[in-house]
Amino acid sequence: MSTLIETLEEVLVEEAVGVNNEIVLYNDDVNTFDHVIETLVRVCDHTWEQAEQCAILVHYKGQCTVKTGELPKLKPQCASLQDAGLSAVII
Repeated sequence: MSTLIETLEEVLVEEAVGVNNEIVLYNDDVNTFDHVIETLVRVCDHTWEQAEQCAILVHYKGQCTVKTGELPKLKPQCASLQDAGLSAVII
C-alpha cells in the first residue's frame, strides 16, 4: 500500500512542478492604471475586475503574480506584456 501512496505522491509532485511557472508584474512609474488593466485583459485573458485588482496590488505591493501555467504558454504572454511596456518576468 505504501508503494501506491508514494507513486501517487510522485505523480502529484510532477504535475505541480509542470505549472509552477508564474508571470510576475512589477510596479513602475511610467504606465497608467488603465494601460495596465487593458493590457492584462487583452494579454492574460483577465476579467476587468481581475486586472484591476492586479494593478492595485502591483501599485501598493510592488509586484503581483498575474498568470500561472506552463512555460510554453507563458512565454508569449510575458513577451506581449513587455512589448506593451510593462515590467514582467517569468519565475
